[in-house]
Amino acid sequence: MAQKGSRRPPLVADKRYSGASRGKKSAKKPPAKPPHKPRRPRRRRPFFIAWPLALLRWIFRLGLRLAVVATLVVGIMIGAGVFYFASTMPPLGQLVDGRAQGSVTLLDRHGEVFAWRGDQYGGLVTAETLSPHLRNAVIATEDRRFYQHFGISPRGIASAMRINLAAGRGPLSGHGGSTLTQQSAKLVCLGVPYDPASGMTEREYEADCRETSLWRKIKEAVFALALEAKYSKNEILTIYLNRAYLGAGSYGFEAASQRYFGKSASQINPSEAAVLAGLLTAPSTLAPTANLQRSWDRALTVLRLMEEQGYLTAEEAADARANPAELSAAAEARAGGNFADWVMASGPSFLTRDTTEDVIIRTTFDQAIQKAAEEALAHVFETKVSPDSKAQAAIVVMSADGAVRAMVGGRKIESSGTFNRATQALRQTGSSFKPFVYGAALDLGWRYDSLIEDAPFCMNIVGSGEWCPSNFDRKTRGWVTLTDALRDSLNIPAVKLSEAVGRENVRTVAAMFGIESNLALGPALALGASESTLLEMSGAYAGILNGGSSVTPYGLVDLRLLGDNAPLMEQAGGIGERVITPQAAQALTYMMNQAVESGSGQRARLDDREVAGKTGTTSAARDAWFLGFTADYVAGVWMGYDDNTPLTGVTGGGLPAEIWRETMVRVHQDMPPHPLPMIRPDAPPTAETGVPQPGGQGGTTRTPPGEDSLMGVLRSILGIDR
Repeated sequence: MAQKGSRRPPLVADKRYSGASRGKKSAKKPPAKPPHKPRRPRRRRPFFIAWPLALLRWIFRLGLRLAVVATLVVGIMIGAGVFYFASTMPPLGQLVDGRAQGSVTLLDRHGEVFAWRGDQYGGLVTAETLSPHLRNAVIATEDRRFYQHFGISPRGIASAMRINLAAGRGPLSGHGGSTLTQQSAKLVCLGVPYDPASGMTEREYEADCRETSLWRKIKEAVFALALEAKYSKNEILTIYLNRAYLGAGSYGFEAASQRYFGKSASQINPSEAAVLAGLLTAPSTLAPTANLQRSWDRALTVLRLMEEQGYLTAEEAADARANPAELSAAAEARAGGNFADWVMASGPSFLTRDTTEDVIIRTTFDQAIQKAAEEALAHVFETKVSPDSKAQAAIVVMSADGAVRAMVGGRKIESSGTFNRATQALRQTGSSFKPFVYGAALDLGWRYDSLIEDAPFCMNIVGSGEWCPSNFDRKTRGWVTLTDALRDSLNIPAVKLSEAVGRENVRTVAAMFGIESNLALGPALALGASESTLLEMSGAYAGILNGGSSVTPYGLVDLRLLGDNAPLMEQAGGIGERVITPQAAQALTYMMNQAVESGSGQRARLDDREVAGKTGTTSAARDAWFLGFTADYVAGVWMGYDDNTPLTGVTGGGLPAEIWRETMVRVHQDMPPHPLPMIRPDAPPTAETGVPQPGGQGGTTRTPPGEDSLMGVLRSILGIDR
């Protein structure tokens, strides 16, 4: 029995529920919070530290706010610029041909293209119609991420700036890091077309379009974004493919494909595509017509890029490398640069040099004859001239009516814009002028066998004193026929004959034959003291061949606009009015034939046909000439130094005659021989068989001049005494 005083309290369960929620779970009490640690009292920084830190925090917050505002403003400005440019862009068709100048295509006498001038545009090509190899080559070379980016490539720009700075250039000089879209923006000059009325030349306009300032780069980027907003990727690529300059006056890949390979851009194979895409780096330097090997070296890099980026398999790339691109026949020939420039200068400027249209010019040019002349010149200089010689030479070949068939303006294969010694160099003609003295005499009644005395004589020239001409060898021969005098190029008889027939008559005959330069007034006129061009002299000799009529050398046959059938202008021929009688021309031809057969021009003889010609060597041998003709062609050769340095051991009967012969041998290859239009005496005249002339040493004649010649008519009208 328990004791009261020691009773334990009854065991009772904890009271889990209140009266109101009995039978329900009581809410779980949150765990007790750990006791709060008292805050460590803040250490107050010294004023001189706390104040700058506070200022820096304020500046940072302000800068951050300004940067956000500036970003918004710049974004709005860029958006406005993109919207403006995109809204003002013309249709695609107006952007693909951005030339300010038209093109001129020159055809030879057979209708084959041999030269181009101006800005050549071959026609529209699109990204879809272009050869896939060419499209891939462009993308692999210029912008491998073209179809992924939005018009600009920040990574590309940063990489380009790094390369430029590493190379010691400015960040915007050299590599531009531009995408194809940015390059297209530059090609269209940010939508500003060339305006001739602006006072800016086309060259200045293009230089302005290529400006690389920071502001220009910003505008270029905005315009590139607008291009992306306005056109599809393929349309942007189409702009680029049609406006890119690819050397040799070619704008666009169609023109370049036709220019270099003679085929459409849709037919280009991988090796040709690599050459064309490689030109984008430096069009003029890498042009295959300038240096094919240098162009191919660049193309090998393009082929490697195409293979690395999967556009070519290893087998395709190897095949392309094993089969390099080959130029078309016209591009390979590079013929007629000087001739083309001469034709361009001879036509109206608004249809040639300054044309805004695409023009087709058919010419008298013969590529085979041009090649013959170039090979002849190269052969003689390689085999008979010192390699160190700086002497120059020029050649002109034409038909008897003045149609120029070939023109070599210098020793090297000429290109557009070089100095043309055949048309631009005024040089003393020397004894090559003498046929006009003899032509005037024959027209006034002298004969091929008339006698004239080769004896010393002197003349008193007003203002200059006494002048005594002498022969080249310082010897005299007594009485000689005119044929002998011309054959041996005797100076004394030439001067006497000129004085006998009248210097004014000699000047008239020479001028009417086409020697338009200022002719000497004194007696030295007969010895070629006057200056002329090789083209003029060749044209004058053509007048002798055609029977005594004047000749105007010409190269343009007809000119028409591209797409038109009817020509805007035509040239029927170059023969003009008669100068001397046919009989006088035939006698003169015979005398010049004797100069080649047994006289000073023997090195020009051809084995299979007759030749007539005349040598010429000026004072101190500064100029050496040979001009002559067969029944089919006239050719003229000049040799000398550009700075008038005397030639050493060279006369007109030497190297110029040999160049002439080498040219005409090649020109007449496979051509049947034809006889010269000349008189044919039973025997060459001599002093014993010659016809004496009344008047003693002066050798004047009383034979009436040919009344059907212009000289005879003039003398009859004016009543001039012979």
